[in-house]
Amino acid sequence: MARIAEAEISTLHPSIRAVLEAQRKKWGAPLLNHLIYARRPSIFKSARGMWSGIDASGLIDGKLQALVNRRVAYLNGCEF
Repeated sequence: MARIAEAEISTLHPSIRAVLEAQRKKWGAPLLNHLIYARRPSIFKSARGMWSGIDASGLIDGKLQALVNRRVAYLNGCEF
């Protein structure tokens, strides 16, 4: 459980709700970090922009990105 409360999805901007819905369809639930970012739309959009830029650059293979994400989650005590 996060120390910071998640955003209330029903009150979010439609564009943010769409991202969270896509995550729910892909992984079964919105990602916790995105629910926290969503409390501040400017932070949410910036974080999404970073990940979109990384994906678009093609510099980090998707498999390596997944391994790095899992390692960071492990180091943070996240049940990824």
